[in-house]
Amino acid sequence: MRQGIPNRVVADELGVPRGTIGWWRHEDRKRRGEIFERPNDCPKCTSRTFDHQAYAYLLGLYLGDGHIISKPKQHHLSIFCADAWPGLIDEAETAMRKVMPKPSVQRRQKNGCAEVKSYTKHWTCMFPQHGPGKKHDRVIALEPWQQWIVDAHPWKFIRGLFHSDGCRVTNWTTRIVAGKPKRYEYPRYLFTNKSDDIRKLCSDTLTTVGVQWTTLARGSDPFNISVARRASVALMDKHVGPKY
Repeated sequence: MRQGIPNRVVADELGVPRGTIGWWRHEDRKRRGEIFERPNDCPKCTSRTFDHQAYAYLLGLYLGDGHIISKPKQHHLSIFCADAWPGLIDEAETAMRKVMPKPSVQRRQKNGCAEVKSYTKHWTCMFPQHGPGKKHDRVIALEPWQQWIVDAHPWKFIRGLFHSDGCRVTNWTTRIVAGKPKRYEYPRYLFTNKSDDIRKLCSDTLTTVGVQWTTLARGSDPFNISVARRASVALMDKHVGPKY
């Protein structure tokens, strides 16, 4: 075991429960006065290089439908994806594994959605926006290193935002043509979030890539960013696309 052989392999070889192997390993370290440190591949703590494109996408997902639980004995990042979009569930898991490969990643089925979870306290290092309460009740601002990544990979960030709190819909309207009403349909992208800060991050990034957007209020709540101009929708179709 001191050679680093995993508990699972030792347990299978000896025919004993993995928990027993874990206890033996713990007692062995205790006798030798060795302090156990869980393996860590946090890019911020180890200065390890990591996949910036995957991080930009994951940052968008986190700001939309993600949260971090950080307690003394429980630390994990959760991204929630509707069952209707299995491709997004796969992408969320892939992005987590690319940013930090060592932590365990699991899926937990809930009513109508899947929770993709990655277990390590170091997600708070990667997402310093974590804090008590709801995101729209506190300031959300990117740190300089995060903004640098978003500036380098704006479409990945936009894609993450729209894959979490956005959608592509078909709107319609009618016009009178030759004295008769005629129906016209056109695609539109919408991003909805109660946080003024997160909406500004979205709109500022859209502007940098040449996408024209407007604020669409429902009632008195200006919580929606709309992209409806034909050229801008074409850009969104090329780089973001509908959920799948």
